[in-house]
Order: sequence, then structure tokens, then C-alpha cells
Amino acid sequence: MFTGIIEGMGQVQAIREEGTNKHFTLSSPFTHELQIDQSVAHNGICLTVINITDAGYTVTAIDETLQKTNLNSLQVGDKVNLERCMSANGRFDGHIVQGHVDQVAVCESVEDQNGSWVFTFRYDPTLGNVTVEKGSVTVNGISLTVVNSKDDRFSVAIIPYTYEHTNLHQVKPGSTVNLEFDIIGKYVARLLGKA
Repeated sequence: MFTGIIEGMGQVQAIREEGTNKHFTLSSPFTHELQIDQSVAHNGICLTVINITDAGYTVTAIDETLQKTNLNSLQVGDKVNLERCMSANGRFDGHIVQGHVDQVAVCESVEDQNGSWVFTFRYDPTLGNVTVEKGSVTVNGISLTVVNSKDDRFSVAIIPYTYEHTNLHQVKPGSTVNLEFDIIGKYVARLLGKA
């Protein structure tokens, strides 16, 4: 389980294809603290560490993951939001995040508010996911509060710290991001759909 509070940014060092899988090697500020078999969220995608060297660590994404996330668009040199699993004795600062991406969205606009930014994202509503105003959503692994909710899009307001310390500063209109919708909202929507 994660909380959507980004610990740091990693950088893609290498990408290797093997069958339908892709192995990503990244450097990070906490590579020396990682262990084989540990789960780390990469842009909100929970991936397992399979190898560690002095230069970085490697994770593998299978075809299912590649098809439902923005990992296929990653290139060597790209920055990735990183979060290790929540510690049982730590604070719960964001919201419950599983690291299971529901779908991708496309950035429609980025508005500079002279001290903050408002990002608007459009997604496919036919997959049954919803947002609510003042509810939580995870964008590229970042726990954010929805400020404007529509059937197929939503907006979030970004403070300077989040803008500078995550890869949101690289997101522009047309960029694809990973979305994980609020787990409680998903269960409520599913139950109401069956009623």
C-alpha cells in the first residue's frame, strides 16, 4: 500500500525488452536502501525490484502493465515519481493508494495561476471510473485533491513544492499520465451499479 506522497524522483538509465516485457533500470536517491523483491511505485505503478547495482535498480513491467499505463512512453533520461510502500509505523499523509493504475488520461491544459498551477486531465469515462469534487485521485502516483469534476475530466490545483519535486513540471497539454481513482469511490460506484 502507498499514500501518494512522492519520496523522490528517479531517472531512467536503461530500457531492455525481453519478449513482451520491458525491464527498466533507474537511479534514485534511495537505491542503496532498496532490497530485491521490494515494491516501489513508479508514476503510481507498483513494480517489484528484481536487481540492484551501484548504478541503480531494475524493475520489470509485463505486457498487461505496459498496455494500461504510460510506461511504454518512457525513454532513457526521463524522470519518474517514486514512492516506497507505506511503513506501518509512519504517518498516513495522502490517501489509500494501491499502485494499481486504473487507466491513463491526457493533459488538456496547464494554467499558471501566479503561484500555483491548475492541471486539467481528460479520461475515458466508459471504463466506469469517477471523480468527485474535493475527493482524492492519484496522478502519476501523486495523491491530489480534485477541484473540478466532470464526467470525463477533472482538474487539480498544484502547489509549488509538488510542481518542483515531482515530474508534474514535465507534464504539458497532450502528455499522458497514469490515474488511480479513489478505492472507496470505486467500491461505492460498483455497489451502486449492482443495486
